[in-house]
Amino acid sequence: MSALTIRPETDADHAQIAVVTNAAFAEVEHSDGSEVQIVDKLRQDGDLALSLVAEDGERIVGHVAVSPVTISDGSEDWYGLGPISVLPVHQREGVGLRLMQRAIADMRATGARGIVLLGEPAYYKRFGFEHDPQLVYPGPPAEYFQRLVLEGEAPSGTVSYAPAFG
Repeated sequence: MSALTIRPETDADHAQIAVVTNAAFAEVEHSDGSEVQIVDKLRQDGDLALSLVAEDGERIVGHVAVSPVTISDGSEDWYGLGPISVLPVHQREGVGLRLMQRAIADMRATGARGIVLLGEPAYYKRFGFEHDPQLVYPGPPAEYFQRLVLEGEAPSGTVSYAPAFG
């Protein structure tokens, strides 16, 4: 792959983001195929706090979305990261790593207090994410719901994602 550029999405990127997202989740066991609709609805609802693409000079090969979450204890400035997508042919080449690093850095720069996500614990641990039993997202196995504190104390309570997540 040629040089990778991470940048904010533009309106012209929406169709390519959908292609990347569909391809990335096509074979994922726990996917219901709604990831493209989630990103589109986040965008339509004004809940896309951050949307970054990874471009290899020719096309978009990755994307990450970040949206606000609410926590039952009233903690503010917390966000949910995901979906994050990389074209299957470019997985395990560092695209996801670069998207994650940039998303975390950009959210820290905006004053976000923390980020939550639902994902593979072994993968996201490298970025500082960890399961916290005091922070709950009902439904999936608890250990897959993780948080990264960027500033201040860890919250406790139940997390709700933006309405786009249904």
